[in-house]
Amino acid sequence: MSTTPNGKKSQNSRGKMMNRRLFQSLLGAACAFAPLALAPTTQAQAQSVQRPASTILLSVGRGQLVSVGGRMVDVFVADESIADVQVKSQNQLYVFGKGAGETTVYASDHAGHTIWSATVRVGSNLENVDQMLHLAMPDAKINVSAVGTGTFLLTGTVASPEDAAEAQRLVEAFSAGKDGKVNIISRLKTATPLQVSLMVRFAEVSRSLVRTIGTNLATRDLTGGFTMGLSRGRAAGTIGPIDTSGLPQLDASSLYGLPANTLKLPFDPSTGKFITGGTAYTFNPNLVGSTAIGLAGKLFGADILGSLDLGEKVGLVTTLAQPNLTALSGETADFLAGGEYPIPISQGLGTTSIEYKKYGVSLAYTPTVLANGRISLRVRPEVSELSSEGAVTLNGFQVPALTIRRAETTVELGSGQSFMIAGLMSNNAQHTIEKTPGAGDLPILGALFRSTNFQKGETELVIVVTPYLVNPVDANDIKLPTDGVQSPNVLQQVLGNMESDGKSEVSRPLPTTSPDKAPQPDVSLKDPAAPATREQRRAERRNRDSSASNDAAAPGFNLK
Repeated sequence: MSTTPNGKKSQNSRGKMMNRRLFQSLLGAACAFAPLALAPTTQAQAQSVQRPASTILLSVGRGQLVSVGGRMVDVFVADESIADVQVKSQNQLYVFGKGAGETTVYASDHAGHTIWSATVRVGSNLENVDQMLHLAMPDAKINVSAVGTGTFLLTGTVASPEDAAEAQRLVEAFSAGKDGKVNIISRLKTATPLQVSLMVRFAEVSRSLVRTIGTNLATRDLTGGFTMGLSRGRAAGTIGPIDTSGLPQLDASSLYGLPANTLKLPFDPSTGKFITGGTAYTFNPNLVGSTAIGLAGKLFGADILGSLDLGEKVGLVTTLAQPNLTALSGETADFLAGGEYPIPISQGLGTTSIEYKKYGVSLAYTPTVLANGRISLRVRPEVSELSSEGAVTLNGFQVPALTIRRAETTVELGSGQSFMIAGLMSNNAQHTIEKTPGAGDLPILGALFRSTNFQKGETELVIVVTPYLVNPVDANDIKLPTDGVQSPNVLQQVLGNMESDGKSEVSRPLPTTSPDKAPQPDVSLKDPAAPATREQRRAERRNRDSSASNDAAAPGFNLK
């Protein structure tokens, strides 16, 4: 029985030692795994940043009802002066705008999870087109009327045509639907119609030089029983026998000791001699605009006829055209100072029709006055003139060609400013040599076998435009070119050879206005509306009776 207690005591001591060892093992394992348990917690906190998931557009004083997908516990608004919220229930809230700007709103549940977030943008109240135009263009008075589906009518007054175009673009941008089709009918008027006067200047100087040096040579050799000749250049003349067909035939027998009437020869009365033979040299007319030097005679038994053509033509053309034209802003104006020339055109059955083409100084432009006072110009000036160069002949009619200077462009500049919209500087030269192969290359004698033609042209053209914003003036302030012009009388034309009897600084008859103080009409002293009194009626009755008695029939007659 003594072993039993000793055995129980030993068993208890071994159990305590086992429990202590188990506790130490668990404590060591917990210390070993503690860093691993803390590491994921730090990484989850770094990934918890969340941006707003949606965007809400609001106007000042307007709101929206938002339903969230959970139960809200906390709501955060970044800037309450721009937008604020009012919670209706745990899953619904109102968001409304308070001022222009942008802010963010977050809603979270009891676990701290974000169940709804949004970026709220608050702008002005633009519920219709009128409010939008008033905000964008406060100085304009524009009314917008919807006349159909996608069709708007703009009426009112704007400061400039550019404002009218801007209003149309704003209405199109604001009212464009899903298909983007909007029809705008603009009947806007400019508050003060602006008129633009355009001055265009064509300035051209053209200079030309043509120099011609040519040699012409013709020979004839009758020796050796045959004829040989050489010709170079144009037909400077002819070599032949003397023409005696128009001279009388007289008896020349005594000159040779022959019996009378044995020999008859042609007699030249101008020289008083008989013609017994010889060679005649005839020079052809020289070229137009050139000088010809001709030589003819016999050299080494051969007949030689030659001429030297020398010509030089210098030309200078100056053109200055300055058309002026005034037009309303936004309207197109055109101007022509010139004429029309006919062009024959062949038709069927041998008939000919006539068409006309314009030429002269013309100007067409469309001005648009912008809001800042600048002027946008679409301008097309032109100067054309008839020319024989390039003319064609059709059915016996010569159709002249046209020399045209034309420019078309769009520029923008201020009133009184100038722009050179076009310019031309041309310099060309042509050198032509006509020669006899081989002989024309000889050092000195080669000049007899070649001709030289040299042409040179220089042209400089400038087109300048200058617009002005103008206003009407009084008719008496306008000076005309015909002021002071007066035709001379017969005595001045015949004896004085006067072309005009005009005087400078003399004005034409001008219209005048009536005097400022016109006589006023008198007011009648009798009031026709006042009723006549009893005495007045009796006096009128007596006057009628006396006139009737005077008009009674009486003997005789009266011429009165």
